[in-house]
Amino acid sequence: MQCQEEISISELWEIIREEVAAEAQSEPILASFLHATVLNHRGLEDALSFHIAGKLSSATLPDMLIREIVDEAFDADPAIGEAIRYDLCAVLHRDPAARRYMVPFLYYKGFHALQSYRVAHWLWNHSRHALSCYLQNRISEVFAVDIHPAAKIGKGILIDHGTSVVMGETTVVEDNVSILHEVTLGGTGKESGDRHPKVRQGVLIGSGAKVLGNVEIGEGAKIAAGSVVLKDVPPHTTVAGVPAKPVGNPGVENPALDMNQCLPSEHYDGGGI
Repeated sequence: MQCQEEISISELWEIIREEVAAEAQSEPILASFLHATVLNHRGLEDALSFHIAGKLSSATLPDMLIREIVDEAFDADPAIGEAIRYDLCAVLHRDPAARRYMVPFLYYKGFHALQSYRVAHWLWNHSRHALSCYLQNRISEVFAVDIHPAAKIGKGILIDHGTSVVMGETTVVEDNVSILHEVTLGGTGKESGDRHPKVRQGVLIGSGAKVLGNVEIGEGAKIAAGSVVLKDVPPHTTVAGVPAKPVGNPGVENPALDMNQCLPSEHYDGGGI
């Protein structure tokens, strides 16, 4: 199923409801969970606030209070709702394991962490720093994703698997970027100020890659798994290694959408398994 701009907000929610209703029929043991999480709610934001509040709650801050915070952010900033939908589409189209919209919505912690960050970011921008840092801590504990609430992240983002993803305070990630597990967008030491990476549109960052310092990853670039990037990466360039060096070009305009993590064939030695 394609997620195109002409799909309206209400249509995407109805698609999710239809998927979940069918699932409740085919797997009755999950019916109560599916009704409580999706079918009992009036819209996507309403369902998502219920879902992530339940995950982020603790003995000292119950889910009802967290849900009030999430609802406040969603109601105040319609751009969050737009980003949620673009992120759902990103997962569906780039992850072959996600065959229905309901799957990332209900089960993918990379998606949940990203939407929870969006709430923390809204709080940060409204000078509610203590509460945003509290949410950052809970997001890290629950989803194993640590994104500073001051970081700036666009829409159409895939955080695949999510585990051990770290983004520092002055990180910028533009639209339509794909980030795999164990990626760090961090600093190089104890410097202050603008000290974290700037990732432009269409970039693919492979699992375990570390991008350190106030470096720019140009539009449509690809960073190979396990690489350590310490310098700017030109647009539409593939880099690999420790430290990372250019090894060719991605071969497509937007590697984030293609999700091909292989290096150019001339860099294979013919060995291995």
